[in-house]
Amino acid sequence: MNESDCIFCKIVRKEIPAREVAREADAVAFSDLNPKAPTHVLVIPARHAANLGDFASQASPHELGNLLALAAKVGREASPSGYRVVINEGLDAGQSVFHLHLHVLAGRALAWPPG
Repeated sequence: MNESDCIFCKIVRKEIPAREVAREADAVAFSDLNPKAPTHVLVIPARHAANLGDFASQASPHELGNLLALAAKVGREASPSGYRVVINEGLDAGQSVFHLHLHVLAGRALAWPPG
């Protein structure tokens, strides 16, 4: 999939609406349309990368850090008592949109193991 067809790239470019929680120069956070917890926010890099492995090999340490920092900010604001950050890579892990995204889950006790 290329950037012009990617739904998350379209959200970054504001071509399709999303309920944004936060936006920074190199990352965007928005509410998941199919939440798995009372708070379920997706945090994505502004530039396209299919998955964590691709992003980690292409991104600067600054970009990687900003992505994680935004996930932490969203999680702490949603639930100071705890939150979970999940990254799925590949079909076997449950990845359904092939643009790296971090799931920030909060608002209830989260079971372990997760899946």
